[in-house]
Amino acid sequence: MTTTTIPVQGMTCSGCVNSVTKALTAVEGVQKVEVSLEQNQATVTFDESKVSMANLKDAIEDAGYDVA
Repeated sequence: MTTTTIPVQGMTCSGCVNSVTKALTAVEGVQKVEVSLEQNQATVTFDESKVSMANLKDAIEDAGYDVA
């Protein structure tokens, strides 16, 4: 398992946090997600044999947010 922190731009409320959390949790291989509105970031623990950083960034962008 690998844990990484991804900067997320465009979050303005708790609904945004929920959207990003839901998008990342839906990715196969993701074990744990913690999204911080205050720090504008998502900390993700995932199985690197099943999912890549590109997959995680795509999930965030598909949810309507930008990855710095």
